[in-house]
Amino acid sequence: MKVKHSAAIEHVQAVEQAMRRWQVMAGVGMLWLAGTATAQAPYVAIEARVDPQELAQVGLSPAQLQALNRLLREADARTPAAPVAAAPMTAPGVPAPGAMFPGLDDGPIRAKVTGQVDGWAPGTVFTLDNGQQWQVLKGEMTLKASRSNPDIVVVPGIAGRWFLQVDEDLPKARVFRIR
Repeated sequence: MKVKHSAAIEHVQAVEQAMRRWQVMAGVGMLWLAGTATAQAPYVAIEARVDPQELAQVGLSPAQLQALNRLLREADARTPAAPVAAAPMTAPGVPAPGAMFPGLDDGPIRAKVTGQVDGWAPGTVFTLDNGQQWQVLKGEMTLKASRSNPDIVVVPGIAGRWFLQVDEDLPKARVFRIR
């Protein structure tokens, strides 16, 4: 039993060490990009750019550090100085960065529910005339009068949450898309 446990711990530690390596390498890459985007300054070794403790956690040997510094120095020498004033936000063909708050940047979905709506509870599925299906996750409501093929709005919320609104004056149901 103890052998399995220590093997799991070693696996987790190995994964964490690999993640730290990727973080440091990503940081080095960002520093390199920032350095080439501003002006052609003299190359600064990685040891001077990165926190010594983080660099030690990566576990690169002195020979590997030397090779990495050489590669980055050569890449700096090949890269012409970029003009600072008119740098575009994104290069052509490169997708724009993702939304800061997923869901909030999406617009509301306006459609009609196919069929009768008497109310909803967790598990209720709404099929819309645009082919989408939304299932209620939270919220419960019984309508005073049944509605046939009502207009609805599915409104985005924070962090990918969505809310189905049958009427502005009624509470919304928290929903998720199933199709």
